[in-house]
Amino acid sequence: MTTPAPAPPALDKRDWIAGLEKGLSVIEAFDAEHARLTASQAGQRCGLTRTAARRYLLTLAHLGYVATDGKLFWLTPRVLRLGQSYLDSARLPRTVQPFLQRVTAGTQEIAYVAVLDGDDVVYIARSGTHRNLNNGYGLGTRVQAQVTAAGLAILAMQGEAAADAWLAQRELKAFTSHSIASKERLRLELARVRAQGWALSEQQLELNYRGIAVPLHDHHGELVGALNISMPMNHESSADAVARVLPVLQETARAMRKLL
Repeated sequence: MTTPAPAPPALDKRDWIAGLEKGLSVIEAFDAEHARLTASQAGQRCGLTRTAARRYLLTLAHLGYVATDGKLFWLTPRVLRLGQSYLDSARLPRTVQPFLQRVTAGTQEIAYVAVLDGDDVVYIARSGTHRNLNNGYGLGTRVQAQVTAAGLAILAMQGEAAADAWLAQRELKAFTSHSIASKERLRLELARVRAQGWALSEQQLELNYRGIAVPLHDHHGELVGALNISMPMNHESSADAVARVLPVLQETARAMRKLL
């Protein structure tokens, strides 16, 4: 049995701190396309006035999370403490790490564990081969779910109703000529993944790369993420890649389930 990610717990209005929400939204306004922002730009991206955004940015600068030249603002490495706190304190990344080394030993490919967060999958643990150690996704990398094998596996195994609810709130983006950008096509692909119990994604995000993933369940049978491999396609056929990698992923996922 699989279950969708739990909804946030109900919160009494008296316990809601709007300032915290707005401060976090200002941090999240920065991304690869918006690395440096004025107060006005930051406000536009998170629904605040220029004056309010500037106050939050100056407060974050005082705390060391933001730097500024007086006009533009940008994040500092101190922000990484927020993500590192999760990696250091969460049980899942620590538990799966030895198993990822097992996958790498059995396939000579980089192995990951990913979880779903909104539109994206987030890679929370990884291993690496000697020849590819510096390639692949870093910890904390976010990628739109539908263009990754891990995302397909998680979305499919949450069940048809949860997948439909996820799709209803999103517009699909094509990253390559192979990307599935049609909701109907994606529904068919998720049904196929759900039926076979594993996912294959080829050239959906980047040309000449493929991913293979299996769902990851805890000992109660609840879906907690996906175990996957991402690798260059080279001259290996899809069938050969699946035959080489999938049994290792499935065996490792079964072993992990006992400890999660």
